[in-house]
Amino acid sequence: MGATVAALTADDIPPARRRQLLTRLVGQARARGITDLFKPRAAVRWMTDTVAEVAPHVPIRDLATLRRHFPGLDDDALADRLVRNASRATAGVGAAGGGVAAVEWAVTPTLLSAPVLLAAETVAVVAIELKLIGELHEVHRVPLPAGGAGRAVALVQSWATQRGVNPMMPGVGVSAVLGTAARRELRDSLMRRFGRNLTTLGPFLTGAAVAGYLNRRATRALGEQLRKDLRRTARALPEAPS
Repeated sequence: MGATVAALTADDIPPARRRQLLTRLVGQARARGITDLFKPRAAVRWMTDTVAEVAPHVPIRDLATLRRHFPGLDDDALADRLVRNASRATAGVGAAGGGVAAVEWAVTPTLLSAPVLLAAETVAVVAIELKLIGELHEVHRVPLPAGGAGRAVALVQSWATQRGVNPMMPGVGVSAVLGTAARRELRDSLMRRFGRNLTTLGPFLTGAAVAGYLNRRATRALGEQLRKDLRRTARALPEAPS
C-alpha cells in the first residue's frame, strides 16, 4: 500500500495510470478485510491508521534534487511550481475517483465499494499534500527531523494543523508514534476532508469535475498557508555558518 500511495504522489501521472493506481489502492484496502467503512467512525479510524502507515513512504525530494528537476527557478518560483503540481495531482485524484464512481453509478451493486473508494481517495490526496509539505520545507530551508519515523510524524502534524514544523521547539518529530492530541488533530482533519470527498459520488462525471476542483482549491490553500508560515519560521532561525 505504501508503494501504491508513493506512486500516486508523482508529478504528471497520465490520467489512465492515476485511475489504475487508485483502483489498486481500493483493492489493497479491500484485501485487508475492510467491511464497515459505511460507518463514519470506522472510515476515519482506518484513514488515520493508514495515513500514519504510509507517511514514511512518501518520497520527498531534497533541495538539490528539486533544483535538478526544476532548473533555473529561484526559491519563490520553485515553491509556486510545487504548489501548482501538487494541486494538479490532487485534482487528478479527484477526477480519477469521480471516474470510478461514474461506473459505480452505472452498476448499482458495486456502490457497496463507494466508502472504500472515498477513503482511498482521501489517503491519496493527503499523501500528495504530505509530499508538498516536505518539499516546501526544503525550499524554505526549514529542516525536518532526521529519520523516516520522526520526519513522518512531523509531516502528519504539519498537515493536520496546516502549520510548518518548528525545528526550534524541543521534542517536535522526536517520537515515532503520534500522541493522543496529534492523532485527534489528524482524525478531525481527515473527517473534514472525507466529508468533502463525498462530492466524488456525484452521478456520471459531475462528481469528477467537482471533486477535482475542490481538491485543487484545498491543496493550493494549504500550500499558500504553509508558505506564509515557513517564511516566518525561516526568518526566526539562526543563520547557518558559512
